[in-house]
This record gives sequence, structure tokens and C-alpha cells, in this order.
Amino acid sequence: MDTTTSFAKPLLLCGVFVLTACSEQVSIDNSGPIAGWTHYGGGPGGGHFSPATQITPENVHALEVAWVYRSGDFNDGGNYRDGMNPPDEPVQSSFEVTPILVNDRLYICTPYNRVIALNPETGVELWAYDPELEQNSYALRHCRGVSHWRDSEAAPGQACRDRIISGTGDGRLLALDADTGKACTGFGKNGQVDLHEGLGEHELAEYGLSSPPAIIDDRIIVGGSVSDNVKTTVPGGVVRAYDVRTGLLDWYWDPIPPGQEPVLDDAGDQRYQRGTTNVWSIISVDPDLGLIYLPTGNTSPDYYGGHRDGLDYYSSSVVALFAETGEVAWHFQTVHHDIWDYDVPAQPTFFEFEKDGQTIKALAQATKTGNLFLLNRETGEPLFPVEEREVPQGAVAGDFTAPTQPFPTKPAPLHPTTFTPDDAWGFTFWDRGVCRDAVESLRSEGLFTPPSLQGSIHYPSAAGGNNWGSPAVDPQRRLLVINTLRMASIIQLIPRDECDAAEIKRQADPLASRYGAIEPQEGTPYCDLRWISFFSPLGVPCTPPPWGTLTGIDLQSGEHVWEVPLGTSRDIAPFPFWYIDGAPNIGGPLVTASGLTFIGATTDHYIRAFSTETGEELWKARLPTAAHATPMSYRLSEAGRQYVVIAAGGHFALGTPAGDHLTAYALKGN
Repeated sequence: MDTTTSFAKPLLLCGVFVLTACSEQVSIDNSGPIAGWTHYGGGPGGGHFSPATQITPENVHALEVAWVYRSGDFNDGGNYRDGMNPPDEPVQSSFEVTPILVNDRLYICTPYNRVIALNPETGVELWAYDPELEQNSYALRHCRGVSHWRDSEAAPGQACRDRIISGTGDGRLLALDADTGKACTGFGKNGQVDLHEGLGEHELAEYGLSSPPAIIDDRIIVGGSVSDNVKTTVPGGVVRAYDVRTGLLDWYWDPIPPGQEPVLDDAGDQRYQRGTTNVWSIISVDPDLGLIYLPTGNTSPDYYGGHRDGLDYYSSSVVALFAETGEVAWHFQTVHHDIWDYDVPAQPTFFEFEKDGQTIKALAQATKTGNLFLLNRETGEPLFPVEEREVPQGAVAGDFTAPTQPFPTKPAPLHPTTFTPDDAWGFTFWDRGVCRDAVESLRSEGLFTPPSLQGSIHYPSAAGGNNWGSPAVDPQRRLLVINTLRMASIIQLIPRDECDAAEIKRQADPLASRYGAIEPQEGTPYCDLRWISFFSPLGVPCTPPPWGTLTGIDLQSGEHVWEVPLGTSRDIAPFPFWYIDGAPNIGGPLVTASGLTFIGATTDHYIRAFSTETGEELWKARLPTAAHATPMSYRLSEAGRQYVVIAAGGHFALGTPAGDHLTAYALKGN
């Protein structure tokens, strides 16, 4: 259905939401390249790189708001910092989209999975398609992006020659005509494929899509986002390839150990094994190599694995599949027997590596542990040695821990690996003391401290380290830029017969009811109490600042070139406590050929520009809420301006307010 809302009006006022008044006018150089953005990550292997050079370190201070588009698709809901929501109340929406630019149009999806086409120079809405999701039919309200495919066999002007492919939170795959927004009726059933088919009986909200589908040749590749910590029998994490013209299933990969057959229910509608590792994040493809690169999550549930019996063979890994068949080419595991929710959350990011006079096709894999693995993307072999090191032991009864875990020798970790009582932090002597007492009462033995009955601190938290924002790569400077979240979470396992009493106790504790939640983990001997963020009574992290960093890494040497705090404590702390550098963050960076890195991501409501070479902050602009998305950039013509576009819509996990602002910046000049 084509729809247009009353909110769908671009704002073209100078200085709207900008830190300063209207920017000074500068002379604009039109001699540089024009540049598009045809994939979510800028290219099929990510990288978030734009060859545009009109905006430079010298003139970035003259950026102004060119337009703002608002869809109206957001809700305040609730967030993890305010406790878990009642079952009938939706979680707060998060506007995480990175637009793509195809045929001089911008395409986005909203948290309600409406797909919208915009004029990229004015922000005017051209069409909108509404899949009409039932608002209580899916768990999380976010959509990170859409994909594009052109039919080489179709004539110009033919319907659905250019297609926008998108997933939905309630588990559908959509194919739309890029020119009109109408459904491609020859795809699936009236332009839709039901991704619940073959998963077996389950709740609708247990399975959906939050990341853009990948496309290689004439195949759409999709994973799926599966509910965490609910039960062992959630839908499986199968990866499927569909014909982009017809929507017919081409092949599937069931992530079970080699040589095993899936264990299925008696019901005849199940095709894929339940509870397997899923692929919820962004998939990369290399058409030249004919390979698909999957960042895998956990085998369900996250914090107990005594029942898995080897089912986590592909968990927390980079898995390369052959595009023609779906067979495994290679896989590299970043965490063994993952019981920390340290799944691989980021897009496998391509770059080229020089060794002994040869060019190696490589990828960088960011992880929630803060370890960055640099791999040969043809073979999966590490570019720098990876060491198996001993880690803390002592899992709960019925489970076990791997004796060692893999650590790259280069690059150095992006996140601290220990957190002691002496490290506890707070605004005041009182709240620091509360944090210190909490650390002393919990297991905190560094990275890979196992979940426990006592309660364990996981540092990094289950949100990272690094997350789905993914790194940016400047291929000219051979620099990788990545943002890191430096916070802790708390996990306590509770024997099954004590779970009801634990929930009553949690509700009676103001701090626990505000920050913690009981999760059932049905099918295991334990439920869990999870604090996704470890905050003081005054609402700031108990871990020491900086809580967020931005790092530049030389991809040839593996060395950190620079590292700076990212953001400030503004908007999470009351005035005058805005001075603390390094804010919690979720989102990713954009790099341009002119030597600029743009990023939002922080809990303070800003977009910033940094020097890619030095990490120096050069510019920032105030937004109406936090921008937990990855920006993109484009320039349409030789006479046109270069735009930087970012979505600002808050995030439920960080407690930043919901919103629906898509903002474009360009130079003010003549």
C-alpha cells in the first residue's frame, strides 16, 4: 500500500538542530568526484567509505542543515534502563537506518518497516510502502536498512526492473518497485515471502529481520533475528537464499555441526533445527570470489550451554559460504562455547592487505569482546597470529567453559579486559561506594568470567565492545576507524525453582527493577537476572570513563595510530556533569576520501566530524536526540553539493529518547 503521513515534510531551515547559527559561507570546489551509496555499508563488503571530497577538514566547519525528513514512525515505549516493559507495552523504537542511494533516490526503512523513497537533494517524500505490521507482533522496533537489485534481463521502464528488497520485524521479505513503491507481484505471494515457513510452531515475535538482506548475483541472502534468553526451542538461525525474481527458495544453510542431521519436531511444518546460532547482523558478499560472509550469534539461550552438545560449533564466528550452493567454505570462531552473549555483531568489513609483494583480499571482524580479527577472506586464515590463552574457569553445574579463548596478537584490544573494585566509578563518594560494593560482591575475574549463581560482571558488556555499527575503512590511507563501548553488564543465574522468588525480590528493589530483568531461559536448569548495563544509583556507568572511544588502526601494521574519547556525558548526566569525555555509544562511522570521519552513535545528541589521520575533532552539530545509526554520504552531479545524512531516533538499550529525524548536511557556499 502506498501511504503518505502528515509528518512527511522536509525541513529546510538554516540552523535547525545545529549547534551554532547558520554556518559561514565558503567557496565550494566542484572538481571532485560524484559519489553514490548503493549498499547499506557503502559497498557489498561494508567499509562505510565515500570517495566524495567536496567536504574537507578545512571547510567542514561550514556544514549546515540542508533538509530534515520526518516519517512520524516512532514510539516512546520503554527501555532497558527503565526496566522491562509489561507484555502489552511495546519496546521503544530505534531509528537505526542508513539510507541507500539508487537512481538519484534515497531509500530508507522506518522502525515500523515502512519503506520510503526520498528526493536526495530536498528530502521530499516520493513514495512510501506500508507492510502494515501489527504493533505487538514483533519484539524490537528497528530496521537498519534496505537493499537494491537491478534485473539485467528487463527492459528500461519495465515494472520491477529495479527492486528494493527489505525485511520486516514480523518475519517477511519484501520486493518493491524502486520507481513506484508498489509490490512486485511475481515475487512470492504478491511481493512477499513468509520467512516463518519451515521454522516450526513458534510465537510470531520470536523471529524477524532487523538488518538489510544481502544480494549476490540473483540471490537474496537472509539470516534472522531470534529472541534472546527465552527458551531453547526458539526458531532456528537458518540462513536462506531466495531467487530475487520469484522469491522461491534456492538453498539453505542450517548451522549445525558438520555431518549431523537436524533434530526436528514431530510436526510436519518444521524443516530447520531449533535453537541454532542465528545471523541477525549485516551479511557481506564478494561476487568475485563467489562467497558470502556471515557474522554469527549464539546458540540459544545466551548464558547457559550445558544442553548444546556441540550445537554451538558455528556460534560467534565468521562463516564463509559458497554463493552457488550454501556450503561452508571456511569458518573462524572468535569465542569458544559462548556463554556471554559475545556473538559476532558487526558486518565483515573488506580491505586489501599487502604481504611479500602480494595483495591479499582480507576482512576485518569486530567483536563484542573488543578483539578485532584481521583475516584472509579467501581462506579464513588470520593475517597476524592468534593465540589461544587460558581464561577464567568455573561454570555452573551442568555447564562448562572452554579452557582457552582466541586472542589476536594484533591489533591490540579495543576494550579493557579487567574491572576490579578499585576501578569502580561514580559522580560522588556515595554512588562510587555503591558501585564498589557491588563489584566486591560479584565475580569479576576479567574477560570471560563465567556466568554464576553469585552473579558475574561481564566486561565488555553483552552490548560490546563493538556492535553492529561496524568499522569504516579508508582504503587510500589504509586506516580502519572504529567506535567502542566500554561498559559492563551483570549476569546472575538462578536455579529454576527460585525464579519466581527472584522476580518478587527484583520488583521490590528499586535499583534492580529499574536496570535489571529476569529472563526465563526455558529448557535449562536456570533463569537469569540480566543487567544489560551496570549503572550507579545516579544513573551513570559504574565503570570508569571514557565509556566510549574512537580508534584509528593501521591495517598494514595492525597498530593503533590514535584513540580519542567519543562524545561527552551530556544528556546522561545532569548539569554541571557534562564535562566527562567518552560517552556510551551504539552506531558506526563514515569515512570520506578527503580525510574526514563522521559519526553520531553517542548518548549525547551530536553528530561529529574527526580527522581520519589524527582523530582530532573538527566539527559537531546538535541533534534532537541521539543518532544511533551509521551516516552515509553522496554527491549526485558535478554541479551538486555533497551531502552527509544521518538518522537520529534514540535507542531503547541506552535510554536515549525516541525520534524520527533523518537529517542531511551540506556546505553553505556559492
